This record gives sequence, C-alpha cells and structure tokens, in this order.
Amino acid sequence: MNSQSRIKGFSLIELMVGIALGLLVVAGVGTIFANNYKTRTETEKTNLQIENGRYATQLLTDEIHMAGYYGELDPTSLTVPSSLPDPCDITNATLVSAVALPVQGVNDAAAGPSCISDLKPGTDIFVDRRASSCVQGTPGCAGGSYMFFQASLCSTAPGQYLINASTASLNLTAKDCATTADIRSYRTNIYFVAKDDQPGDGIPTLKVAELGSAGFTITPLVEGIDQFQIEYGIDTNGDSIPDAYTSDPGTYGGCTGAQCQTNWRNVVTAKLYVLARNTLPTGGFSDTHVYTAGGNTYGPFNDAYKRHLYTSLVRLNNVAGRLE
Repeated sequence: MNSQSRIKGFSLIELMVGIALGLLVVAGVGTIFANNYKTRTETEKTNLQIENGRYATQLLTDEIHMAGYYGELDPTSLTVPSSLPDPCDITNATLVSAVALPVQGVNDAAAGPSCISDLKPGTDIFVDRRASSCVQGTPGCAGGSYMFFQASLCSTAPGQYLINASTASLNLTAKDCATTADIRSYRTNIYFVAKDDQPGDGIPTLKVAELGSAGFTITPLVEGIDQFQIEYGIDTNGDSIPDAYTSDPGTYGGCTGAQCQTNWRNVVTAKLYVLARNTLPTGGFSDTHVYTAGGNTYGPFNDAYKRHLYTSLVRLNNVAGRLE
C-alpha cells in the first residue's frame, strides 16, 4: 500500500467528542471570565461607595472644624438674634446678626429654605458660618465673588465688625486704630442631601449652597449619600465640654425665645451620621438591613443598593477653644 492509503481523517464520533470537549472548555473559561467580571464590578461599586462615604464625612468634618472662625473677632460677647435667622437671607442686617451663631440646622427637614432645591425629605440640613482663614490680597488667597468680613481690634471700638459685598465699604482699623484691618472672605455654607445629582437621575447626592455676592450657588459634592443626620453637643456650663446631645438645639430643654438661639451658639461638638449607598444596583441583592442614625432608624429598604453607615464625632475648635 502506498502512503496515501494509510492517511485517514477523524471519524464523525471523534469529531463530535472533540467539539463537545472544546465547548466544555469554552464554557468553563466563559464562566470564570463572567464571575471575575462580576466580582470586579462589585468591588468597584463597593470601593466607590467607601470612597464617597469617607469623603463626605471628611468634608463635613473639616467644615465643622472651621465653623465660627472670624479672624480677630471673638463673637462670644455678641448678642444672639431674637429668632433663628433664615440662612438664605443675604441682607446685611441678617448676615451681621447671624455671626453670633456659627452653626445652625434643620432636623429631618420636610422642606428646605428658599435657596436650596430638590431636598430629599427627612434628611438634615446643616449651616455653618465663618470667615476665610486667609487675608485678602495675600499670595494664594482666592478673591472670588464672596461677601467680605472685617473685624476691628482698635481699643476705641472693640467688638466691631462689618460684612459687605464690596471691600471698598470696609473701613475698620487694626489694633493701632490707624492701619486698615484685615479683610477676609465671608462664607455661609448650607449642606443638604438632594434627591438627584443631575435632574431626574435618582442618585441622592450631598450638595452645598455657597454664599456669593449675588446669592447662593448650589454645587454637587458627593454622589450616593442616601441619608445625613447630625446630633449637636451643647455646653451648658461654659467648660467647652458637651453636657447633652440633641438633634435640635432650637427645642432642647423646652427652650423659649433667645435661649433657643443661645443653645445653638453653645454647640461645641457634632456627631455625624452619613449613610452612603452604591450608585448602581446589584443584581440578586436586597438590602434588608436597618441603620440607626441620630436617634432615627432607616430601612429595611428592600432594594438592590448596598449601603454603609459612616459616623464621626467632631469638635468645633473655634467655639470650644474660646471657652477653655
């Protein structure tokens, strides 16, 4: 026999067995790839949620640390306003009177003040007031279009301060009663949770309304913040240590009149509760957990979004430090 007669191809059975084995290998590799992709996707979602939760908590912590900073002015001797000021009111008289209240808030807000929009009902609103840590005109100090603040240490005019949108209108003097006193940007920041990041996207987002010379500008800060609660530590005996925690100093102890505003001024610490959720759902998952924040419970949500609660205890350094 010649060599050609000894060359044979695969039989039908051999071909079918080979194809079947190949399909099994492809199916196995495909399953591994799909599982790895799913695991990587869930890991990315979780990492993003952790990053957002921690960033939101740190951002609020840093802002609370700075609340009540007014440069050379010690506001402890200022008279508190007769009623809690509207944080959206930018008239000069309201801004000047509100300096006595470094922080302010709304507990479980059903509706927000006029300068914020798309508020997620049942979340807290936090307001802080302060001057910039840098002096206008120094290198690296952003000018911006903010309101401006000036305090005087002149011995013949103690405790004076001015707030105005124009630096030309600020004419107080320093301790020597001759040199122009430092001018700083004046800030009122209103932090709240909005129902959407962009209109209609359904992603709850921490936002801030920042005071500028023409009013408030709303800026999205952190996506996926589902709930924000805050408890305020009130110092009732002047030792800079909180003696009680409450979600609303304006009603603490059954206060009436100016005492309610004094409670706000005596806030020296704050407990933050930030509930962050994934921005994308997880297939086959249902959130059945219950989360406790600020004396309230949230959940079970029974939806496909994974969540985690972040907490932090923060000291109002400028307020508490003046009492030590």
